Amino acid sequence: MTDLSGRTALVTGGGTGVGAAIAAALAEAGAKTTICGRREEPLKDLAAQNAAINWATADITDEAAVTELFEAHGPFDIVIANAGAAESAPLARTDLAQWQRMIDVNLTGTFLTLREAQRALGKAGWGRLIAIASTAGLKGYGYVAPYCAAKHGVVGLIRALALETAGSGITANAVCPGFTETPLLDESIANIVAKTGQSEEDARAALTKTNPLGRFIQPDEVVAAVLWLVGEGSGAITGQAISVSGGETW
Repeated sequence: MTDLSGRTALVTGGGTGVGAAIAAALAEAGAKTTICGRREEPLKDLAAQNAAINWATADITDEAAVTELFEAHGPFDIVIANAGAAESAPLARTDLAQWQRMIDVNLTGTFLTLREAQRALGKAGWGRLIAIASTAGLKGYGYVAPYCAAKHGVVGLIRALALETAGSGITANAVCPGFTETPLLDESIANIVAKTGQSEEDARAALTKTNPLGRFIQPDEVVAAVLWLVGEGSGAITGQAISVSGGETW
């Protein structure tokens, strides 16, 4: 079992889905964990379940808000840049506003989070920086071009950061899940149903086919990868984009 006693952690987008699962696991492993997001209610609900979890509202696309988050609630040994969002449309019908939203939340927000994390860690001698990217950072998917572009950017950002922090005791990695059973997936399926007229069952089946295992990834499988990267023996693992996808990508 991973022992994070004495460690401090931050999980952005930590109120629901994969972020909430990661935060709960970090706290259970002994880390004093802060979760942040835009909506107060899910943050409060999760924090109420574990005394080791604190919460703060923050918009990770706002530079001043990210700086304030680290100043008010840090320092953090472990930073999980998880916050993200997905919208879909054919590229020809994607307007600049949608493109900018996807870049802002998925790439710029991750950049701001990891930049502040590295600044705060300084010469601490130990740190774990993890971006929750996506298989969309490793391959293309139709109708989500801005999301794919942003997640590919996250993978590149991590690879560059890993070189900058090499030898410092700080590692930087990306975890890239395939379609994962979360509220975000539910929203994507609802969008497919609304736009195509497919049944929910057919929409889910179409997405499931992308995974060689024939099923969706579960949040606890993403959590397991994160716990490995923050646990003992992970010091040589840096600059990696680890696919949690049942063999869809590698």
